[in-house]
Amino acid sequence: MDEAPTSTGPSTPADRLRAAWRAARLWLIFIAGIAGVVAALSVPITQRATSIGLEVGDVAPNDILAPYALSYTSEVLTQQARQAAADAVPAQYDPPDSAVARQQLERLHATLDFIEAVRDDSYASREQRLADLAALSDVRLDNQTAQALLDLPEPRWKAVRLEALSVLEQVMRSEIREDRLEEARRAVPALVSISLPEDQAQLVVTLVTAYVAPNARYNDQATEAAREQARQAVAPVVKSYSAGETIIGRGEVVSPLEVEALEAFGLLKPRQPWKDIALRVLLVTALACALALYGYRRHLEQVRNVRLVLTLAALFTMMALTLQVMIPGHTVLPYLYPAATLPILMTVLFGPGMGVLTSLIMGTLIGYLAPRGLEVAVYAALSGTMGALVIGDAERLTSFFWSGVAATLAAVAVIVVFRFTDPATDAVGKATLIAAALASGTLSAILALGLLLPLGNLLGITTTLQLVELSRPDHPLLQLILRNAPGTYQHSLQVANLAEQAARAIGANPLLTRVGALYHDAGKALRPQFFIENQVPGQNVHEQLDPATSADVILGHVKDGLDLARKYHLPPSIQAFITEHHGTLETRYQYHAALEAAGGDEDRIDRADFVYPGPRPRSRETALLMLADSVEAKARAEAPQDEEALDKIVRWVIQDRLQKGQLDHTDLTLKDLDTIRRSFVSTLKGMYHPRIRYPETPSCAGETPPAAPQETRRPPGERQPQPR
Repeated sequence: MDEAPTSTGPSTPADRLRAAWRAARLWLIFIAGIAGVVAALSVPITQRATSIGLEVGDVAPNDILAPYALSYTSEVLTQQARQAAADAVPAQYDPPDSAVARQQLERLHATLDFIEAVRDDSYASREQRLADLAALSDVRLDNQTAQALLDLPEPRWKAVRLEALSVLEQVMRSEIREDRLEEARRAVPALVSISLPEDQAQLVVTLVTAYVAPNARYNDQATEAAREQARQAVAPVVKSYSAGETIIGRGEVVSPLEVEALEAFGLLKPRQPWKDIALRVLLVTALACALALYGYRRHLEQVRNVRLVLTLAALFTMMALTLQVMIPGHTVLPYLYPAATLPILMTVLFGPGMGVLTSLIMGTLIGYLAPRGLEVAVYAALSGTMGALVIGDAERLTSFFWSGVAATLAAVAVIVVFRFTDPATDAVGKATLIAAALASGTLSAILALGLLLPLGNLLGITTTLQLVELSRPDHPLLQLILRNAPGTYQHSLQVANLAEQAARAIGANPLLTRVGALYHDAGKALRPQFFIENQVPGQNVHEQLDPATSADVILGHVKDGLDLARKYHLPPSIQAFITEHHGTLETRYQYHAALEAAGGDEDRIDRADFVYPGPRPRSRETALLMLADSVEAKARAEAPQDEEALDKIVRWVIQDRLQKGQLDHTDLTLKDLDTIRRSFVSTLKGMYHPRIRYPETPSCAGETPPAAPQETRRPPGERQPQPR
């Protein structure tokens, strides 16, 4: 049965309408995915900052807690610290003024001269002299002190006079500030010579203390400059809050410091939900466009798949919802989030490029939501990138283990860089974050492995891990083929080896090609006796059947194989090998037998009864299987004796399939076909050895020869395949 035309664009209005509807569906899903992610990021799952109407002096009606960890520069604490530093600066004074000292000495000298004159006045009475001493303006002399001055013998008076001048000179030589005047006066007794009697020393103290005066004046400009310098030397004060820490308790009076903290958390600002939503729409749209553009450039066929695009939209919406639950308002949960899960899945399903881009997108969203945006964004992006790059083709379960290890190590490295040098994070906090990183990497690998199989089945994508499992000899369907049709099983192994090596040579998927080859003839296991590789020599069942019935049995192995594939849940990519490996070729032997029976009249024969249902190969891998299957069958039938004969067989098969249009829907180039030819010849040289030539047989695999073949001569040591 032929396929539809291979034109690249719709040729009828109905085709154009269907194409437009497919494009419109993709755009609708794209827009719906953006809306879903934005809605998920806007769901108020965690308690968010609300407007709180408090001012300085108000009483807090309830406890107000920090919604997340935050450090900010506190202007209130900074101003307090700067004012304290300025207040600690002492007043600045000019250097001691020597003129003041001379002036005070002159005044003391004048007072002493006056006292001496009163003492020497022999014409005044004692009462008159006491009154004169009491009239001194600079020094207040009580009656007892005045009498002591009058009663001093002349030598003692001279000693008191000289000592007073000497002591005052010593005192006035040092710096005396206005605020330290009393301190300077209290120091006078210690300067009086200890050789003077106590009463005379007291007279010296009385006289000198009266003339001790400030000699260093306060300098207002210098003081203000020093205080300003002290203010500028104070670094800004950083105030830190941990998530859940009380900003202000219930019943406490609100101070400027609490108001500043509420402003820093945005609790005093009126909420603008539409502005927040608009910002999220802009961010998510930019990220979605980057993802879509990359998919268009690198995975065009996949992004045209409506089911695939719808699944991706659902995955990213679920991812955004989990981000909204675990990131905002939390301290440890952002580090516990399995950031590498989606990148690992995207790598396995599409390739490392899509995985890395997904990790960058997740890092951006997490950084947008998290309080410590840069740190958590790098944490998520680097963890996801390492997990995506290490997972590779995910051929074994251990690939997921090592991917989780790589994601964990990357996450731990980010924590060490950002937190181990942070004095605000103590040892317990560092250990907690390291434990969260270990759990995140492990959880990412487990979730990726658990989601891989259902996603692959849902999207119709066969993962490498699935292919590895399908290639195991203990698979139930392979066991069925081996038990019921050992010859077919052996034939499938040889075709698999042949096709796999050619796939490697041209850059196709060798594992997919090999697994498809193992199952391509599964339908023969239901009626193995009708196929030559399972028959006992000399007992060809088809000799007893009419050509139409014989052809129907042979053609039926495709349908039977598809039924078995569905029964054993083989993925669509493997089912394609069953339906496409014969394409729309015909069973030539049966057709010619029918034509001969009809006397050469083609009108008496329905050609469709002798043609495989198809479709023709639609991928390089299924095309390789068609060529390998035909080459193996023809080589087995003709038993070529040398490399030249092998090359002739391979060339004939490739040319025949080209002429019949069986390769029209693949992207194989002439260069690829030449590479395939050389690979087939190289592999066949190791598979076939000189053997007895078969009688005339048709060239297509699965066709019944006109007569039973002779027994094949096997190399020494090779045994007939036996069922297990």
